Amino acid sequence: MEERQTTPPAGKIIFTDLTVEHAEVTRDFFKQVIGWTHEDVAMGDYADYMMKASDGVPAAGICHQAGENKGLPPVWLVYFGVHDLNASLEACKKLGGVIHTELKGEVKTGSFAVIEYPEGAFCALSQL
Repeated sequence: MEERQTTPPAGKIIFTDLTVEHAEVTRDFFKQVIGWTHEDVAMGDYADYMMKASDGVPAAGICHQAGENKGLPPVWLVYFGVHDLNASLEACKKLGGVIHTELKGEVKTGSFAVIEYPEGAFCALSQL
């Protein structure tokens, strides 16, 4: 019997989101331009948005620049899956990259950090 992989392989893009000051306006822009629908994602006293393709499958997130997203650049941020987030962050620093989010508590599946390549581009790494 073929064994199915339940965790994506390391190195794949596992999600994309956009963090902006006016998330509602951005949400509505992409709903009209791309044809997405959305579902609210409760974030305490506000909601971010899970944008969905026409088949209802999640396509991307649109987030407010608040809470843990405060200070993130207003760019489409891709999340790459890694098996060892701490090791990846150490390699990032060693190679001249910058870590923009502080890890809090135990690193577990879904933990993430935003990094900046030495050339200035951003991405996120997420523990698989």
